[in-house]
Amino acid sequence: MSQTLSVSNLLLVPLAPLVGSIIAGVLGTKFGGNVIGRRASHSVTILGVLLAFVVSVMTLKAVALDGARFNETLYTWMVVGDLKMEIGFLVDGLTAMMMCVVTFVSLMVHLYTIGYMEEDDGYNRFFSYISLFTFSMLMLVMSNNMLQLFFGWEAVGLVSYLLIGFWFNKPTAIFANMKAFLVNRVGDFGFILGIGLIAAYAGTLNYAEAFSKAGHLATLSLPGTDWMLITVICICLFIGAMGKSAQFPLHVWLPDSMEGPTPISALIHAATMVTAGIFMVARMSPLFELSDTALGFILVTGSITALFMGFLGIIQNDIKRVVAYSTLSQLGYMTVALGASAYSVAVFHLMTHAFFKALLFLAAGSVIMGVHHNQDIRWMGGLRKYMPITWITSLLGSLALIGTPLFSGFYSKDSIIEAVMESHLPGAGFAKFAVLAGVFVTAFYSFRMYFLVFHGKERFNQNPDAHHGHGDDHGHHDAHQSPHESPWVVTVPLVLLAIPSVVIGYLTIAPMLYGDFFKDAIVVNSALHPAMKELEHAFHGPMQMATHALTSLPLWLAVSGVVLAYVFYMVKPSWPAAIKATFLPVFNVLENKYYLDWFNENILARGARALGTGLWRGGDQAIIDGALVNGSWKLVGRISGLVRQLQTGYLYHYALVMILGIFVLMTYFVWLK
Repeated sequence: MSQTLSVSNLLLVPLAPLVGSIIAGVLGTKFGGNVIGRRASHSVTILGVLLAFVVSVMTLKAVALDGARFNETLYTWMVVGDLKMEIGFLVDGLTAMMMCVVTFVSLMVHLYTIGYMEEDDGYNRFFSYISLFTFSMLMLVMSNNMLQLFFGWEAVGLVSYLLIGFWFNKPTAIFANMKAFLVNRVGDFGFILGIGLIAAYAGTLNYAEAFSKAGHLATLSLPGTDWMLITVICICLFIGAMGKSAQFPLHVWLPDSMEGPTPISALIHAATMVTAGIFMVARMSPLFELSDTALGFILVTGSITALFMGFLGIIQNDIKRVVAYSTLSQLGYMTVALGASAYSVAVFHLMTHAFFKALLFLAAGSVIMGVHHNQDIRWMGGLRKYMPITWITSLLGSLALIGTPLFSGFYSKDSIIEAVMESHLPGAGFAKFAVLAGVFVTAFYSFRMYFLVFHGKERFNQNPDAHHGHGDDHGHHDAHQSPHESPWVVTVPLVLLAIPSVVIGYLTIAPMLYGDFFKDAIVVNSALHPAMKELEHAFHGPMQMATHALTSLPLWLAVSGVVLAYVFYMVKPSWPAAIKATFLPVFNVLENKYYLDWFNENILARGARALGTGLWRGGDQAIIDGALVNGSWKLVGRISGLVRQLQTGYLYHYALVMILGIFVLMTYFVWLK
């Protein structure tokens, strides 16, 4: 039975967090005179997100069980010729799932923030920002047209800028938020070009109307070239996704964004901003299916990100940066799935990853609080007995991340690997190697962090930086106190996120990948891209998939990664140092993040600055100011000076000129005859 969804309910989802954000941001800050206090600020924002979550769950239930759908324009902003610019909602399986993930993770982050930001002066401002972030992401995922998609896209970019630079007195935070903003502008330039081409050639910004003309777009070529127009559109759109979803080489902003407080690390890097690109490509699947070139480009980009960002996770010592590089690597996996035309698998991994990655970030924040704002995993150790809830939830999150059978990450990650194995696109060979090698690398760096933090010798009293404050240091600390478990507002979200991290994959793999859940949201040409069909033939239920995995290569790669981490950091801690000394050049390349930051700052940025300076001096100063503006008045002045010489004021000069003039005219006419 199909039913329609209530417009007022759907409007409540994005608007409730927006209202909470405005109340906390205006009345709870100096801007509005600090009318309301901390309790009122966090209460109103949490209530807004809770309302959004409840309505999202009701919407998901109606969509999944009753087949409800919604696709309507709510407001026409303006009409330019035949092009309509509208605000509207499209709710199907993909949207409903994203609404629930965004609102649930956001709700957990809001609760967690009460404990984490307790001593921070910007408490109310922080709650306002994270609610505004939730509103922006919901507008993005609920849109039924590219104008609203672009609004949400830019809004999450803007709010992430505010959040990453939340501690605006820290120079590193200001540098990081500017870097995130600028790198995203590069991607967004490609994104708006893609949208512009669709508007120009399809004559609409509405998803359904544009997709109905996809076949026509596939027959066109870009004027002046022999490139297929659909390929250019898809690659431009994907460049937007490369910025937002941090794909190589536009990934450089994401690790630096750890300068923001830990709760936003969980929000930006688990459920919202970085998943926007993955969501967008899945939503645009009717277009991407028409270009194998674009899919091949996506596949290779994702493979590079999945493997090479994982390598960087191995050498990080900052607990948040390890998790950040893990996010980069997992986003690479999602992108690989998109390239293999397994869009539903990419979105499935997006969902499972949102839960366990939010859990790992919030657990990292709990550890930072427990050891008095130290973030260096080399100065932790033995925290298991001091922080039992943080320990067990971290372990569950890590097991989900490395793809342990029956855990949620296993179902999505294994499906990605199987989908890549079925892909026949150019670059699929490298992708197969990257996703398999990435399994080992992920297991190694995840359990390196886990063992160094929770097991082994207690090293938290030996930290040489302990007296100077470190990392997320926004309150008092005492290096000689024992670590302690975090308050309930921190541990309850950890437990609530640990539950879906374990069970959600088992419960949802069948309907999401092989059922009708995404049937009208995602389009796949099974004849050309058979990966999903092949996976469906091989799937005989989640339990059988888990038992089959016991004999598969990915599981043993993951096990060997965990064992190696245990040997290196628990049994023979001298070995990593010896390996580092032996392979110092390789270590230096990793330590410098493949020198991409150096290249961007010294070659790209300086080159752009030199070009800008050259254009200013050569174009602005020399041509416009020098030749056109100054040159024109100088020329007029010189002509005036010459003419002035002839204007003497003497009568006999003028008489002479008149006689000479008559003489010249007479001579001219005689010559003509």
